[in-house]
Amino acid sequence: MSDLRRYEILVPLLFNDGRPVPEPLLAQTFAELRERFGAASWETQTVRGAWQYQGEVYLDNLTRFFVDVPDLPEHRTFFREFKQKLKARFDQLEIWITSHPLDVI
Repeated sequence: MSDLRRYEILVPLLFNDGRPVPEPLLAQTFAELRERFGAASWETQTVRGAWQYQGEVYLDNLTRFFVDVPDLPEHRTFFREFKQKLKARFDQLEIWITSHPLDVI
């Protein structure tokens, strides 16, 4: 067993008005994670999602970033703050960040 945690972040590939998110915004997000933690991963396949807000269903095309880090309170704090930055960067009502205990074999 290890004391690691994986944080996964889903960000949109399209803004709400249908314009594509510029690649530099995605690259900036990846670079910030890599610089902060020394390593990060970015899946380039499209993750398709759907969610409902105030009775309207929204369809999303998303990309996923993930980082494996020691399970420390300061890392959870970083991701809570980073979420707010990403919501502004990608002009979103919500950014989905999940975390999971990680057992590396």
